[in-house]
Amino acid sequence: MIIISIITFIVAIALPTIKISSLNLARVSSIAFLFAAFLSFNVLYFESLRSGLGIYSGLYQVTAISQSIETFIYIIAAFILVPWFIKPLATTHNSQLRLNTATGLKATQFTNNVGPILPEYSLILLFSVLGASLLLSSADLISMYLSIELQSFAVYLLAAIHRDSETATAAGLKYFLLGGLSSCFILLRAALIYAYTGLTNLESIFNLLLVVTNSTEGVESTLPLLGLLFIVLGFLFKVAAAPLHNWAPDVFDEVPSIVTTWLTIMPKISIFIFLFEIVNSALLGSTVNSTSLFSYGEFWSLPLKNVLLVCSLLSLIIGSVVGLAQYKIKRLLAYSTISHVGFLLLALGVNTEQSTESLIFYILQYSVTNLNTFLILLAFGYSLKSSKLGIGSTNSTYGSALDIKYISELKAQLINNPLLSLSLAICLFSMAGIPPLLGFFAKQQVLYAALYNGYYFMSIVAILVSVISASYYLQIIKIMNFASETETDKNTVNTNISNSHSMLISLLSLSIVFFMLNPNILLNSTHLLALTVFQR
Repeated sequence: MIIISIITFIVAIALPTIKISSLNLARVSSIAFLFAAFLSFNVLYFESLRSGLGIYSGLYQVTAISQSIETFIYIIAAFILVPWFIKPLATTHNSQLRLNTATGLKATQFTNNVGPILPEYSLILLFSVLGASLLLSSADLISMYLSIELQSFAVYLLAAIHRDSETATAAGLKYFLLGGLSSCFILLRAALIYAYTGLTNLESIFNLLLVVTNSTEGVESTLPLLGLLFIVLGFLFKVAAAPLHNWAPDVFDEVPSIVTTWLTIMPKISIFIFLFEIVNSALLGSTVNSTSLFSYGEFWSLPLKNVLLVCSLLSLIIGSVVGLAQYKIKRLLAYSTISHVGFLLLALGVNTEQSTESLIFYILQYSVTNLNTFLILLAFGYSLKSSKLGIGSTNSTYGSALDIKYISELKAQLINNPLLSLSLAICLFSMAGIPPLLGFFAKQQVLYAALYNGYYFMSIVAILVSVISASYYLQIIKIMNFASETETDKNTVNTNISNSHSMLISLLSLSIVFFMLNPNILLNSTHLLALTVFQR
């Protein structure tokens, strides 16, 4: 379905006789994602998915987890497109007349501006989602690299597509250069593995390493094992895990918020699930043969666990402590994302049935909470700044002009936008792990899995940094709800939000709050997915 949509969009955009507005292309893309999610969900009924189904000569391995997350990715992609359906700017007749007199523009040139979307946006998003869905099921070094690059190049273009914005162009260039560096690590280490094993299929590589028992072969096996380890590091760079995180705050802050929403959610879902497949295959196999000094477990299991746990520790600390000094809202959320990556890496490093369940559940709640947070920030931007936007603004600069950049811009919004303020407070409390919201149950599951398996130090650190990070979430709520009367902005707010945008914010906020009333559906689903891995 996604490939058909890509071909159709390429033809529709290229033909000069066909004129389809950017808004309609975004709507069609959203419908295509929902239909693809429906088709992907139907595949879950195949019994063969329980043990995995190899397709295209073993290049891809479709499992219940990969298919379930693929369905979730399509739904999230459709939801991210919702705020792009921006209504025309609402202005009074007098203000239009006054502005038209000053600029010499017709009223239709102003009121028909439908927002920060270009025709290429929808096509780039389709390519990004295609790469993400392929990466979920990749079981070969070749398909792995092609999938991650298809997703990455689409995201690079998405970050720099606002050509008239210097900050967005700089962010896209920075993202491209540093992302290319991590891709070089992945490609070179994949070539090293192939040079020493003659294999590209991941399962075959793991099986070959499992049979190594004597010391001589064990020494030779360290090179492909180090290659696999550096591949994992390359992917950790792409998800902004500390200490490989320096690019994330700059890029997230400089690109428009509508693009930041995509960057913070979509790449991380697919990469973490793929990392889980690699880590699970490696760590489960390491327990089979551990009699030799140079056994597979000695050379792969311990270094991999150590790398994941060290990156988790640094991500938790840096994401929480450095976030305290931020005064820009998107930089603060970038460090918040780094802190969440620390929890995901902790669940990934533990690698048990309980941690697998917590990993999947945390990915789901992280995506829902972050999506709702950025939807609310976009809604604040549309409400507060659309009436102040200049007439001559182009589509490329429109998105940046509507961004909420500083935390101080949200002051006293409890008075002007009470429902949006309440929804944002719910999301921030959930990120902080305040019970009984969705984020609390996600962190509780990760901490339970870590404590149950003896990771006491990591659990204590995770609890402490959660308390620390709650302070900068509360700072936003304080500015938003408890500004002094002298700081209160009593200007009329222009509510320029589509019905679908406001409805989606309402549904996501209610799901975060009322998850505790009926948690069985989601908890049972994640538990069954974890069982498919450990009871094959």
